Amino acid sequence: MVKFVFWALLAANALLFAYGRGVLGSADGELREPARLSKQLAPGKLVLLSGEQAQALADAARTENTEAAEPDSEAAPESAPVPAPAAPAAPAAPAFACLETEAYPAGDARRFETRLARLELGARQTRLAVPYQEVTSHLVYLAPNGGKEGAERRVADLRERGVSDYFIMQGDSPMRWAVSLGAFKTEASARTLVAQLAKKGVQGVRVLPRGPQSNRFAYRFRDIDGATRARIIEAGRGMEATVLHICK
Repeated sequence: MVKFVFWALLAANALLFAYGRGVLGSADGELREPARLSKQLAPGKLVLLSGEQAQALADAARTENTEAAEPDSEAAPESAPVPAPAAPAAPAAPAFACLETEAYPAGDARRFETRLARLELGARQTRLAVPYQEVTSHLVYLAPNGGKEGAERRVADLRERGVSDYFIMQGDSPMRWAVSLGAFKTEASARTLVAQLAKKGVQGVRVLPRGPQSNRFAYRFRDIDGATRARIIEAGRGMEATVLHICK
């Protein structure tokens, strides 16, 4: 019995000695895992915190995350006011208040109107009748002066100057008692005779274009912009009367 107690005490002492030397490990992690701790980087910078300190740091980090997630209503700039819709631009004033063409012969006028119809100008387009004389001849004459007696005196003067081609005009017209000296198709021929008579001393000789009276047609346009003006000119392309003048 004494031997058993002796060996039990000896074994207990051996165990205490081994535990004190760290052979059997201890509650301290650094003593329990000396190989792993020796491989850690900068073990001197590790700080051991108590449970209260760790909880305080966790609460502070949670508060910062919450504040970062919430929008800062005070720092946020006020939204810019929505601009009012722009007022529609006023239509541009017409470039031309009134434009007018030369007078067209009847045939050209019909063609011009047909082309103008595509522009749909409506009341802005007006046709004007222009009296026109189609000249077919040119009369060389001495105007009436003193009635029949005056015509006879002029004829006598013509004979004295060697002029034999003449006659006294009669009929019921403003040319009654005029003295005709000849009729020519062109104005140039008529002017040539006037020059010849002047050399003979015959004064007061006139040239009168003659031919049937008719109408030609001019066109007036109001409130026309530049683009429409160009289209009007295009409609009259090839016609001499397509010359636009400013009118009132």
